Amino acid sequence: MSSLNILESHTVKILKESLRLQEYGVGIFKTITTKSALKKSLKKELILVNGKIATTATFINGGEIITLLKDIKATTHHKKINLFLEVVYEDEYLAVINKPPGILVSGNSFKTIANALEQNITASNLLDAVKPKPVHRLDYPTTGLLLIGKTSSGIIALNKLFENKKITKSYIAITIGEMQGSGEITEPIDGKKATSKYNVIKRVNSKRFEFLNWVELTPETGRKHQLRKHLFSINNPILGDQTYFLKGLKLQGKGLYLHAYSLEFIHPFTREKIVIRKDPPIKFHNIFEKK
Repeated sequence: MSSLNILESHTVKILKESLRLQEYGVGIFKTITTKSALKKSLKKELILVNGKIATTATFINGGEIITLLKDIKATTHHKKINLFLEVVYEDEYLAVINKPPGILVSGNSFKTIANALEQNITASNLLDAVKPKPVHRLDYPTTGLLLIGKTSSGIIALNKLFENKKITKSYIAITIGEMQGSGEITEPIDGKKATSKYNVIKRVNSKRFEFLNWVELTPETGRKHQLRKHLFSINNPILGDQTYFLKGLKLQGKGLYLHAYSLEFIHPFTREKIVIRKDPPIKFHNIFEKK
């Protein structure tokens, strides 16, 4: 294998017991920071152990040389996406952007937040700097705060904070119908435990929807479409939701009224408390100012 094809290499330290490469390999390369990314590289046969192609069944005993190859099949020249992103917070380890509506965070599409990060975020000067990467998701129609990792150690640390529920996220939504002042929704989602807390801040009368509510939401779990599904389950769907709506009460053409409003966590490297807030788009305020 030509050295020109080698992207990174890693020498395994002496281990007390054998480990599956899928477990050991997370974080050893700057460009592979998650289990899913490692699995993809193994599937593409881009990882060698002592010169031999590794698989998901490969075990590491200690002393091996693990090599990551360049993906020569991948496109080397990418057209840059022209998308301005508001950067709300940034340091050498991480950043927070204000996600606009109607765009995917990541995926196979060209127009994604992930593809637009490099031209909006300042590259880290740290030794383990990597291409900026979102460390959680927001739905396609949702706006608001999205946390970005800028170094391999930063991405790993932020993922661990999410896993250990050390990051508090809150949202603002406009919901439809008469709604109690506060409460907790514990309806399981896809057979898994799910909990969302809500607090109604204000309410206005509406000719079409009877009532519209300004609601603060705090999800205590992270299921797909959790807040949207939970509010729909109590007959108070989010205004503008095209998937979870009550018959005859589907608002078209205005987008989803769901906004990721705040993030709170202890910075994994500086140890300071980070509290970031971003007001929702003006369309949220307009509903209540017009009444």
